[in-house]
Amino acid sequence: MSARQQLLAEAAKRVLIFDGAFGTQIQERRLSEADYAGTLGLPADQKGNNDILALTRPDVIADITRAYLDAGSDVVSTNTFSANRISQADYKAEDLVRAINVASGQIARKLADEYAARDGKPRFVAGAIGPTNKTLSLSPDVEDPGFREIDFDELVAVYKEQAAALVEGGVDFILIETVFDTLNAKAGIMAVKQLERESGRDIPLMISMTLTDLSGRNLSGHTVEAFWYAVRHAKPLTIGLNCSFGAEQLRPHVKVLSQIADTLLLIYPNAGLPNELGQYDEAPETTAGLVADWAAHGQVNLLGGCCGSTPDHIAAIAQAVANSEPRKVPHPEPAMRLAGLEAFVAA
Repeated sequence: MSARQQLLAEAAKRVLIFDGAFGTQIQERRLSEADYAGTLGLPADQKGNNDILALTRPDVIADITRAYLDAGSDVVSTNTFSANRISQADYKAEDLVRAINVASGQIARKLADEYAARDGKPRFVAGAIGPTNKTLSLSPDVEDPGFREIDFDELVAVYKEQAAALVEGGVDFILIETVFDTLNAKAGIMAVKQLERESGRDIPLMISMTLTDLSGRNLSGHTVEAFWYAVRHAKPLTIGLNCSFGAEQLRPHVKVLSQIADTLLLIYPNAGLPNELGQYDEAPETTAGLVADWAAHGQVNLLGGCCGSTPDHIAAIAQAVANSEPRKVPHPEPAMRLAGLEAFVAA
């Protein structure tokens, strides 16, 4: 079976477990600038460039990935949230985008295969693509609402470069995550669809939106329903929510998306809200209890963690939902479903 078919088959049996945050785990290791920079000889300070560790400290990325697999993750993601040409420009590392993504994909692939061979249970790799630090929908200049720092075609090319390298590194899926701008996500979708046509192979998409206010909208103003109707044409393998405010505040939005999305639902919230020092205090048992309630009500297919989550959070989630029935994918009645900032369903 293909990776798509395998994931669908496993998701029909149980609630699957995604991994948790990389940033939190990297910070705990208190790496020096020399750890980040390695022997690459880049002209800019590399401290904080987590993605480049796939080249300079692959042991760190492998250890974190292994910890999530030990915690029970069925799907692990690559440490490539900012491994694109736009974000890497901040570190003068644009020319290393392909190398970073290939290396990160290979690290995750090797470990996923190792664990699958050990117990016969499939493990999957999601190639993570973040939103970049640019937005297609909004102007960064309040004096010029029509100004954009990049255009759609440019962002498609940026995403395509990253996606191609992740596929080369051995990922099963491309995860377009932390979507704060729906148009950025559409550029990512276009990039993957172009790559599919050129390579002649299926590249399953996973898409995850992040909410920026409690009314349930992302930064470009789309509601959860409108976002789903805007990307549904891409036929993603999973749709979902990540980051945002933590599980407690996501509850009503998970319920809405669960009822309308005719595909698998992946939710991986932050470990609560950060404190005044930017740290996450929510205990693993608290997070697990909150997300387990979604599973108990048949609202999710995959669960994991975002900012502040650790292998302990993932292990607690895995234990909490071990006996839960997976969500049954709904089949809405045929209708014309359109999206502005709000969703519209034609009678």
